[in-house]
Amino acid sequence: MYWKAYQENPDHILFLKYETMRADPLPYVKRLAQFMGYGFTAEEEKKGVVEKVVNVCSFETLKNLEVNEGEKIRDDIPRVVYPNSAYFRKGKVGDWQNYLTQEMAARIDGLMQEKFKCSGLLEHDI
Repeated sequence: MYWKAYQENPDHILFLKYETMRADPLPYVKRLAQFMGYGFTAEEEKKGVVEKVVNVCSFETLKNLEVNEGEKIRDDIPRVVYPNSAYFRKGKVGDWQNYLTQEMAARIDGLMQEKFKCSGLLEHDI
């Protein structure tokens, strides 16, 4: 389990929460780059390179790439029957409420509690 490995050696595994990154992506892009050994230089930060990376990698930019628009099917994986556009909805925190009923959400929450109880993962602010 990655959580156990993280607890044993936190410098080798990075956990990021979508909701947190979505709210303020700049520090997390910097953190990810540093974690991967490619931190931004002071000059790059001054020139706005971090902001440019955030923009290029944003949900909106990726969703609107030609390859992800419409009903294009991946040719490299013949078993996949979903168009690339199916992997993008709105990218909004909390949008799950438009797709899951309260009962479904409660079931998922229950499964998470059951599977991860006593792990510390659900209580840890990563």
